[in-house]
Amino acid sequence: MKSEVASSRGDRIRLIAFYLTQFHPIPENDKWWGKGFTEWTNVTKAVPLFEGHYQPHLPADFGFYDLRVKETRHDQIKTAKEYGIDGFCYHYYWFSGKRILNRPLDDMLSDPESDMPFCLCWANENWTRRWDAAEHEVLLAQQYRSNDDLAFIQSLEPFFADSRYIRVDGKPLLIVYRPQHLPNAQKTVEIWRRYCRNSGIGEITICAALTHGNQDYLQFGFDCGVEFPPHNISPTWVNDSVKQYDAFEGGICDYCDVASSYLKKSYNGLVYKTVFPSWDNTARRKHRALAVLNGTPNNYEYWLSATIDHVHQSRTDDALIFINAWNEWAEGCHLEPDARYGHGFLDATRLAKSGARRFSSFPNIEPPDLSNDLNTLSLFRDIFNVLRKHASRQVRRLRALLKDNPLCLLCYRIVSRPPRRSRFRRQHIHPGEANPGDS
Repeated sequence: MKSEVASSRGDRIRLIAFYLTQFHPIPENDKWWGKGFTEWTNVTKAVPLFEGHYQPHLPADFGFYDLRVKETRHDQIKTAKEYGIDGFCYHYYWFSGKRILNRPLDDMLSDPESDMPFCLCWANENWTRRWDAAEHEVLLAQQYRSNDDLAFIQSLEPFFADSRYIRVDGKPLLIVYRPQHLPNAQKTVEIWRRYCRNSGIGEITICAALTHGNQDYLQFGFDCGVEFPPHNISPTWVNDSVKQYDAFEGGICDYCDVASSYLKKSYNGLVYKTVFPSWDNTARRKHRALAVLNGTPNNYEYWLSATIDHVHQSRTDDALIFINAWNEWAEGCHLEPDARYGHGFLDATRLAKSGARRFSSFPNIEPPDLSNDLNTLSLFRDIFNVLRKHASRQVRRLRALLKDNPLCLLCYRIVSRPPRRSRFRRQHIHPGEANPGDS
């Protein structure tokens, strides 16, 4: 009976996963970070920084995908639906009329086969070299010009008009990531609402992400808020209880601590609940990262299950719960299958939504056993460091020897010079190849 009741509750819940579009190259990232940069560039560079540290997070089923490929998007949508995800919330990058990372979103909009409900979250923060949206070496800044309010809402009209767009009480849902950055939020909201009414869109639902200390959407004239863990937390830091390999300047805390604090949160007005499967942004911020230990499928399943039950105790109508995120790989925050847990987080999502209440509390209260992986990683890291050190030493010795012995330098140049080909040697050119002599 308990499972049947929980299942009926899950049927009235819509699970919306935040979705990152930074898995394809763009000119801006080529300029700032190097040719061909995507989110995968950071992901693959991550290494464990302390004992029990699960890094790097590497993809399984979908591999290191490129979101310009239509089949990848279709596979993601199919998988998400199979495991109970009801929609994606795409991050929308708009800077005074300039959009970036927009191709996957635009391709989705123009593709009727991408049959997944969606909404948008305006990521209205500066892009910085430190990946923290602060003022340190700003790469792309939000300007908030006088005509930006109108221009921004006009840019959303094609999305709001799409039949797949997620609505609350019939109204398109728009999330703003940092409403506290709007120079005059009340005025901005009024311009947005007036334009939508006059253009035929009708009323819209404007939602404030509760980030960077903001815990009140009402002050901005918004309709509702949405949690955004791990923002606005005061956990018990456990840095001193783990063995660090190098100096770590970030924060280390426990998943159960973070999730429990969010389960206890209450607000004035309507705030949508959010959970995350795991969190560790080492790939982006390295030694300044926030690493949440114990982000396991079982712990996530309990948090999501408890959240579903909590929402139904307070609401009887159609409700939304957000998941951060579908594919934030550089933040160690993804439902997509990974090399360690496989489909674990997806299975947990389906179980929680279906009403299977397998746990009465967080089941994993001790860090997972990563000893085998850690020993292997440590061994290869030690071997690499030794080889690099000795190779560097031998190169310095060789340079000194050549510098002090002109005869040795001459011999080195002779033996290292590539052999010259005969000018009469016949060259074979396959059909379709250019002549080696052509410029």
